Amino acid sequence: MATADKKPTATEKVSYAPPADVAAPPDSATKTASGLAYTVLRKGTGTTHPSATSEVEVHYTGWQTDGTMFDSSHKRSATIKFPLNKVIAGWTEGVQLMVEGEKSRFWIPEELAYKGRPGSPSGMLVFDVELVSIVPSMSERYPAPANVAAAPPDAKRTASGLAYKVLKAGTGADHPTATNRVKVHYTGWQTDGTTFDSSHKRGRPAAFPLNGVIGGWTEGVQLMVVGEQMRFWIPEDLAYKGRPGRPSGMLVFDIELLEIQ
Repeated sequence: MATADKKPTATEKVSYAPPADVAAPPDSATKTASGLAYTVLRKGTGTTHPSATSEVEVHYTGWQTDGTMFDSSHKRSATIKFPLNKVIAGWTEGVQLMVEGEKSRFWIPEELAYKGRPGSPSGMLVFDVELVSIVPSMSERYPAPANVAAAPPDAKRTASGLAYKVLKAGTGADHPTATNRVKVHYTGWQTDGTTFDSSHKRGRPAAFPLNGVIGGWTEGVQLMVVGEQMRFWIPEDLAYKGRPGRPSGMLVFDIELLEIQ
């Protein structure tokens, strides 16, 4: 379902044997309008439900209706984390019904599972899912600055339309050139406050040649010295220029220049 995240704390013995009701949901199971069926195996300790865009941390085991176990995070001795809107529809719907600490069994019809996708388990699938935690969203972890919607009057502006403001003075004296490779930490927002990327989330800085990124970065980072942190308001024509699948409109970045390589 997703990549392994970390070793769990063992709280109960895990069985990989298919449940007795693996072939079909029992009459006591709750059914939703979509056809998803579920039953709570263990009540949770939390009170908040995730949303469709939440990132969650779970343990799970999955079976086909003939009793074949096809996947389990327990086998890898690791929980997994993923955004709920990036998995099969039965998970997106079902995990939103849960709270932290809860364990549920889901009977997911094929149209809410892999829809006959070659190489994926077929037919109705059964999952035991434990919601370990609801991970704070990117926007919660890295909230947008108050001036994200527009550059403030005291921001400096270049002839290209780039606006910037120094947040922390640097310790270096040299500026990178467009052909230098640099190492930075950064967080990026859209003007509605949505956090769309951050090197801090990955726990490591990003390194790249300055002539291999968006125009606003190529121009802006050349204004910096090592140790400096700046906020940039980058107009769309210096950002992704409406490229499909990329953040649109003006983008705002907080960038810290760590190293000129």
